Amino acid sequence: MSKVKFSVTMSLDGYMAGPNQSLEEPLGVGGMALHDWAFELAGFREMHGMEGGVVNASSAVQKEMFENVGAVIMGRNMFGGGPGPWKSDWKGWWGENPPYHVPVFVLTHHQRDTLPMEGGTTFHFVTDGIESALRQAKEAAAGKDILIGGGAETINQYLAAALVDEINISIAPRFLGGGARLFDNLGASLPHLEQTRVVDAPGVVHVRYRVSRKN
Repeated sequence: MSKVKFSVTMSLDGYMAGPNQSLEEPLGVGGMALHDWAFELAGFREMHGMEGGVVNASSAVQKEMFENVGAVIMGRNMFGGGPGPWKSDWKGWWGENPPYHVPVFVLTHHQRDTLPMEGGTTFHFVTDGIESALRQAKEAAAGKDILIGGGAETINQYLAAALVDEINISIAPRFLGGGARLFDNLGASLPHLEQTRVVDAPGVVHVRYRVSRKN
């Protein structure tokens, strides 16, 4: 059965990105260091066209992130390029062959033509909200899972709308002190979570939850 899921890394004080996000520091001050556990993995390096790397308890979690994924949803900040109308030369952070290899739906307030890239990734820009993006993603995924790639604001919108089925949080032993926070501003829409797995790995702990519809 198709699931809507996300898999993110979070600091001990709950932030997915540090303060002062910019084109120069897309994950804010200190935010890149949250992902040190992933950068060293052989699987991560292979996805990004690099060689070498290690295999450890995190490897299966990193591989699982894209298993059975038929489409990805992300926010404007995750795709990048700065605020306001699109610059036609901005094609994301990942070069000509992004690591997704499926249709990607980017939430934005500014229209832009569909952007096909190498390797099967095609970026679609959605201006009419999260429900529309999810509807289009499900159609494109053809029964496979939908991955909400981020950032925190986008994930929180889907959580508040009770549209998420599964969560994986990789907790890094760092404090950021500010920035983009997971589970922020959900109000009365806080999800009920059922823990289904914990993986203790070098430099990180991975916790997976099923989102229950119980109050």
